[in-house]
Amino acid sequence: MKNIFISAVALLSVLSVSSFTLKTINPDKDLRYCDKQIRRTLSDLRSKNGNIDYTMMPRDISKNMSSWHCSKAVKEEWCSGFWPGVLWYDYEATKDVKIKNEAEKFTASLSFLSKIPAYDHDLGFLIFTSYGNGYRLTRRADYKKIIIDTADTLATLFNPRVGTILSWPREVKPRNWPHNTIMDNMMNLEILFWAAKHGGKRQKYLYDIAVSHADKTMKYQFRPDYTSYHVAVYDTITGNFIKGVTHQGYSDDSMWARGQAWAIYGFTMVYRETKDPKYLEFVQHVVDVYLKKLPADGIPYWDFSAPDIPDAFRDASAAAIVASALLELSGYLPGAKGTLYEKEALKMLKTLSSPAYRCGKRNTAFLKHSVGNMPAGTDIDVSIIYADYYYMEALLRLH
Repeated sequence: MKNIFISAVALLSVLSVSSFTLKTINPDKDLRYCDKQIRRTLSDLRSKNGNIDYTMMPRDISKNMSSWHCSKAVKEEWCSGFWPGVLWYDYEATKDVKIKNEAEKFTASLSFLSKIPAYDHDLGFLIFTSYGNGYRLTRRADYKKIIIDTADTLATLFNPRVGTILSWPREVKPRNWPHNTIMDNMMNLEILFWAAKHGGKRQKYLYDIAVSHADKTMKYQFRPDYTSYHVAVYDTITGNFIKGVTHQGYSDDSMWARGQAWAIYGFTMVYRETKDPKYLEFVQHVVDVYLKKLPADGIPYWDFSAPDIPDAFRDASAAAIVASALLELSGYLPGAKGTLYEKEALKMLKTLSSPAYRCGKRNTAFLKHSVGNMPAGTDIDVSIIYADYYYMEALLRLH
């Protein structure tokens, strides 16, 4: 469904899969592994009477556990869309109607988000991974309405004086961050672009605020060397940039790996949706500084300035996000640069698909060794659902 959004197998039209791919990874085999782990998870989620609580979403697995810790699908839980998204990707790969049925049931648990005020910016993560993939594969009219309604809700967080979407309303007073925009928010622009093309009530407005957000982020949320701040803080009265800080990185001046990954993926997507060459040029700088600092195996330390490198924890989730993004980006860059990005993505996927990062029988996730929020001491060296989501997306982009 190339006219909806480029994801998974739809990217075959822009990818040039080289012979290098076949020598390093086997996407069909790796997708079968994912399917096996998904079916193990579904079995674990069933109660003794055979029922599943479809409001409880797999989220993370700590090192001493073998099954997913599940979180309730509530407005405060930003990860709830990834498990339905994983199921939709598995249905895309297998065409198994039983998997589709499970995807529909988990997805339905998130419909309430289209009917309530925005809690924060994560509505794109929640709805586009679930309903977005569901609509792409089924064309259900009710799914389309939920996506559009949610995009309109997300747009209420846009501050026209600042020019970006407010990420965390809850952090305004306690941290004195009057208007905060986190790099993760780049990912949530996709639902705005989509709704602008598919019948949103304020189509031009949704497109314009997505572009405004990208432009302001590009101008203020990066240092001269193209490393990114996790959080940009703005004055709500003047709209002026106040400072760049971190929430999940090592320090305000460090390059938090997953933040840079969100930037790479997000600006690749913005180029796709706008075809404005300034984004294509910019995202290459963001990629290049990431690749320059990357360990040889392609998996980043959780922060590139972590004081205990080379013993610092790695972040498989950042690697999966970047691998998926680079597979798309490489298709927009014919010649040596595109080939380089494709090879780097394949190297990342090769490492992620190796015993060092694959869960196998240890638990029911795909990947181990991700880091959620190191400063808060949460989700350290775990399996986490968004790592699995973007890993599977990357494999589908090669399938």
